[in-house]
Amino acid sequence: MRTSLEAPVKQKSSLTYNSKIIKTIIAAIQDKKGEEIVSLNLKKIPESIADFFIVCEANNPNLLKAIADNVEKMVHDECEEKPYHFEGKQGDKWILIDYVNVVVHCLLPETRGFYNLEDLWQDAERKQHDS
Repeated sequence: MRTSLEAPVKQKSSLTYNSKIIKTIIAAIQDKKGEEIVSLNLKKIPESIADFFIVCEANNPNLLKAIADNVEKMVHDECEEKPYHFEGKQGDKWILIDYVNVVVHCLLPETRGFYNLEDLWQDAERKQHDS
C-alpha cells in the first residue's frame, strides 16, 4: 500500500507505432500536407512526460492550424478521444495537442529548427513518416 508521501508510479501504456491513435494522427497530418513527420518513442526514457511525440511542420500559420484542426477532428471521429490540453490554437508558430500519452507538435520550420525537439530527445527511438 502506498502512503501519501510516496511518488505515484508512472503507468506504462501499451501504445506502439501501430496503435490506432498514432496511425490516425499521422494520417491526419499527411491529409493536410504536413511535412517532415517524425515520431519519437519516449517509452524507455524515465523522465519523459509522454510515451510518444509526433512532430511535423507546415510552411505557414494557416496550414499549421489546418493540420492541428484535422488531427483533433480525425482523432475524435476515429478514436473517440479529445485532447487533454491544446496550446497555440491561434496557430502562430507552434501548436501542441496533448493526448496524455501522445503529444503532437505542429511547428513552422524556423520554430522547429530553433527548439530542435528531435535532438532534445535524442535518446528516443525515432521514426520518419512519409509526407
